[in-house]
Amino acid sequence: MRVAGFPRLALSYAVNELGDNLGVVALAILVLDGTDSALATAGLFVCARFLPALAAPWLTARLDRRAVNRSLPALYVLEALAFAGLALIAGGTFALAAVLVLAFADGTLALTGRGISRAAVAALLLPHRALREGNALLNAAFAVTSAAGPAAAGILVGTAGAAAALWVDAASFALIAALLFVARDLPPAAAEDPGGAHWAARVREGVAAVRREPIRTLIAAQAVAFVFFFLVIPIEVVYAKETLDAGDVGYGVLLAAWGVGLVLGSAVFARVRERPTRLLVVGSTLLVGAGYIGLAAAPGIVLACVASVVGGTGNGVQWVSVLTAVQEALPEGLQARVVGLLESVAAAAPGAGFLAGGVLTALWSPRLAYLVAGAGVIVVAIAMARRIAPTARSG
Repeated sequence: MRVAGFPRLALSYAVNELGDNLGVVALAILVLDGTDSALATAGLFVCARFLPALAAPWLTARLDRRAVNRSLPALYVLEALAFAGLALIAGGTFALAAVLVLAFADGTLALTGRGISRAAVAALLLPHRALREGNALLNAAFAVTSAAGPAAAGILVGTAGAAAALWVDAASFALIAALLFVARDLPPAAAEDPGGAHWAARVREGVAAVRREPIRTLIAAQAVAFVFFFLVIPIEVVYAKETLDAGDVGYGVLLAAWGVGLVLGSAVFARVRERPTRLLVVGSTLLVGAGYIGLAAAPGIVLACVASVVGGTGNGVQWVSVLTAVQEALPEGLQARVVGLLESVAAAAPGAGFLAGGVLTALWSPRLAYLVAGAGVIVVAIAMARRIAPTARSG
């Protein structure tokens, strides 16, 4: 926190995550109330989560050489405008097409902002050998906002309506844009390429970097892991209410238990961040798999919550460990593009998991879905252990 510029970046990252979580929940409620259609709600998540993963790498490549105190504020101003537009729709005549277009725009801006923020953090902290410490703080912010965003959205929508929640979101992005715009201690614009490479060529350069080891193994394994991580998301409510017969309260408690584990995991990473990358990545991935297998076998809600805490703890270490390992293997000039691609993988891969979880539950049972997810995650962990070279702390 004593490195100049990092506190502002950390705050902006936390606001981006909080706003993303708050906004998607508020929009899901808005779309469901406006259409009474599960298909329309699914379309919202496709537009807000999946399609931006295809567009964000291109936008990141256009912006990654600009001064951070210009590119990030511009992105956040545009997010503020997108949420203002959504708030106007929520408070007036509902128009599904307009909501989907603005949700796609906001999702693309949010992913791009994450990639540029992560690259700026690496540029500030790597010279101080403090990248893992900085990522530990960002990971804690992610854990807290992942829980607080949906909760805040539920309270705001329930008490003041979707429009009020979206206006609050717009105001938060406007404030953080102003905070970053006046900052003078953020990374400056990058020097021009000697050959004046076009932004499309820079996208190709980022893709080429992803194909090199150890980044290729990390990102490929993480993409597969994400499919299994998210396989259970659509069926959690069925598992809690029907398989465990725990009702609505049990479903909420089960989700809360995973959130507790996520917060614990962020604290664990902060304490063990000096350990070799392979140990952190493989150990945390195994914990997630063990949590899913425990959920598959749990006879009741109590043991299911224990398994959720175990899996959530692994979750709180796993993603930040992979992200840190990728950042430590990259030169500064490729940070935004490659990390942006990794963020896009994180946004796109869950779609296959959602589909697989729904099919397994429809044809067999939620327990089988959890068992398949756990076994798949453990296989990925074993592959990571075999392919990721043991490395000491380097950042």
